[in-house]
Parts: sequence; C-alpha cells; structure tokens
Amino acid sequence: MTSIDKYLFQAMDNYPYSLEETLESLDYALSYDANNTMALCLYGRLYAEQLQKYEEAKKYFEKALSIDINALEVYPYYLDALLYNEDFEEAERLIEFALSVKGVNKIEIRLREVLLCEMKNDLGTALLLAKQLRLFAFSSDWNTMIEDTEKRIKQKIKIVLGKPEGEKKKKKKKKDNTSKKEEEAN
Repeated sequence: MTSIDKYLFQAMDNYPYSLEETLESLDYALSYDANNTMALCLYGRLYAEQLQKYEEAKKYFEKALSIDINALEVYPYYLDALLYNEDFEEAERLIEFALSVKGVNKIEIRLREVLLCEMKNDLGTALLLAKQLRLFAFSSDWNTMIEDTEKRIKQKIKIVLGKPEGEKKKKKKKKDNTSKKEEEAN
C-alpha cells in the first residue's frame, strides 16, 4: 500500500465524524498526488455536504472528472451538489453522460434522475422513473429505498391534486363500519 492510499483510507474512515482529521489526511494525500480523483471527490463532498458551498464543491468534482472521466465515485456526489444547488440543466446533462459511462452504478444515477424530476415538480415523470428503478437494482438492499421513494412521490401527488391524506382511511373506516352493521343485522 502506498502512502497516498494510507491517507485516503484515513480520510474516508474519518469522514464525516472527524472533519479535522479528514482534512488533514486529505491534505497529505493531495500533497502526494494533487490529481487523485478519490481525494478530490472527498474534498468536493466536504464542501457540499458539510459547508453547503456547492460552487466550490463543483470545482473539485469537475477537476476530478477532467483528470479521469471514469472516476465512478464522483458522479453520485457531483449530482447531489448540482441538485441541492438547483443546477437542474447541468444535472440533466451529467445524468445523461454518467449513464453512458461503463461501470457506473446505474441505480444511483437513476435515483438522482428521479430526485431531479421531483425537485422540478414533474411528479408524474418522477413516479414513472421511480417505478422503473427496480429494473436497475441487482440487490434487494435497494427495495426499501425504492418503496420509500415511490410512497413519498405518491403523497406529493395527492397533495398537488388536493386529496387529503386521511381521506382514504375515512372511506375505508366508513365501509368497515357499514359491513359490521350489516353482519350484526343478519
């Protein structure tokens, strides 16, 4: 194992629980190789996730991808930064490109595509894409995430359509009470 790997592992192990130690390890890693895409990606995450400095984060992600377009670890986090910064057009282009990169985790990218539609309030498309996520899942670990995503979008659609959340329960309860009364009468 090289020294840079040692510092990268330390940085990844410390993130996000010890930011000071993460930064120290990242600085050491980048002093060995200023073009290490993994270190640049983690720096981007620090700026995006911890400091909400999305423009600064984007610079690190862009640099990493300019060094190696196949830096697969960068795409999901770069997309997150674009989405939170509401750079929707950039996110659309990156999603389209990322899906063409061999080896990229398609479900992670497709999930961000669903989030993009959801954030743009294109809930019908978001729901359709969420239902298609199962086609890209090769592990049952994703099932809960997919179900939660579908449920969240369906709730938003109900809100947009003006249907109160409790309406269905009231109808079901009323129907159950009617059935009980009919049984008691017989």
